[in-house]
Amino acid sequence: MHRFEFKAMGGGCEILLAGLGKKDARKLAAHGIKEVSRIERKYSRYRPDSVVSLINASAGKEWRECDEETRALLDYSEALYRSSAGLFDVTSGVLRKAWNFDKAEVPSQEALLTLLKLVGWNRVERMESAFRLPEEGMQLDFGGIGKEYAADAAAEVLADHGARHGYVNLAGDIRIIGPKPEGEPWTIGIRDPRNSGGMIASIPVSSGAIATSGDYERFFELEGRRYCHILNPVTGFPVTFWRSVSVLAPLATTAGSVTTITMLLEAEGLSYLKDSGFMFLAVDQAGKLHYNH
Repeated sequence: MHRFEFKAMGGGCEILLAGLGKKDARKLAAHGIKEVSRIERKYSRYRPDSVVSLINASAGKEWRECDEETRALLDYSEALYRSSAGLFDVTSGVLRKAWNFDKAEVPSQEALLTLLKLVGWNRVERMESAFRLPEEGMQLDFGGIGKEYAADAAAEVLADHGARHGYVNLAGDIRIIGPKPEGEPWTIGIRDPRNSGGMIASIPVSSGAIATSGDYERFFELEGRRYCHILNPVTGFPVTFWRSVSVLAPLATTAGSVTTITMLLEAEGLSYLKDSGFMFLAVDQAGKLHYNH
């Protein structure tokens, strides 16, 4: 069993491969790491030359031609927007301009209202393979699906190059390549949202993916209230009902979308989770566990 750690997408990542010699495993892992790096370069909002940054720079101006991969991500974003009644909105990243989670400070209503006017996937214009944000200041942000998409893509590249046993773990979003060489499942721990070193469950997984959304990744506390980085695109304020939501699904992209939408749905998220048909484990703000199996 060989573990290869690397940094990507703002966090610690790893590729674990089994059933291979060290040399072959390292060569194989390099393909997966390269794929994660490719997706980060292409879609990171922090890179001025990324597809996302170029689209954002064109807001209110010209159209941008998009390749097949980008169009597929935009189609998926639209499907999530519709299935969540507008709560999953990849144009809502602009709200982070008002929220700085390094400072315990709630933005003014005026600041939020100004930015909320720039949010709205339904306003985005598309014409065949071209794409346009109609108002200057609008932004596209794949942060809600990018890491999970990269985990899926890396796992598929690894499988194409012959990997059969192992997984890709991008800062807690995990896509399984295949079970252990003897056929046994991997044991995946689910983090305790109020104890960074603790686990609330261990789940045996042989295939598919696990993703988690929570209020503990980036947050601040002020006057007894926790403000986390998952923002409601209608109100501009952080979600408050769930501490964490973990979902097991065939793809990391699917699992991550379901966890995020559940967080955004607040108390109604439990019905959504049950209706999804996926295995889940969720912790509400009272610390109560909700799960199916």
